[in-house]
Amino acid sequence: MKKIFYTFSTLFDRPVVLWWALTLGTLLFILGISLPMLTISKLIFIRDSFSILTGLFDLLEGGQIIIFLLVASFSVVLPVLKISTLYLLLSKKTSRDKHNKILNVMHEYGRWAMLDVMIVALLVVTVKLGAIANIQVHSGFYVFGFGTILLMIVTGKVSKLVQRSTR
Repeated sequence: MKKIFYTFSTLFDRPVVLWWALTLGTLLFILGISLPMLTISKLIFIRDSFSILTGLFDLLEGGQIIIFLLVASFSVVLPVLKISTLYLLLSKKTSRDKHNKILNVMHEYGRWAMLDVMIVALLVVTVKLGAIANIQVHSGFYVFGFGTILLMIVTGKVSKLVQRSTR
């Protein structure tokens, strides 16, 4: 088992593999925010399915501008900035000095990106505890979660790669 984990871990040490993993993570992120994540059923008659994007549009249509801005920032804007930064770091079109600056900035805002995975998990727990509502988790939740984990792995490996190349 230890050898399998080591082989899997070293596979991500190659820039070309990181590039493909980042591309897969990006596609999973786009699918994850687009596909339905949850269906909430209240009583017998009311069913509401939503994805991150439909939830954002509902917030905007409902006039909840501040909540819309917060959720859009953490769910869409920061992850897109993080993904763009990872592509920039892997492209090697910037100098080594800029790599470290970019990496530091990415670490500062990257910890807040994709915070909505925790929010959705808390929502699931909260609704599961309620007697009036029932919740069904759909593929968007799993796709988004897997994409988030993959992007976290890529971020860690790109960070190590950049740090090794600037020494």
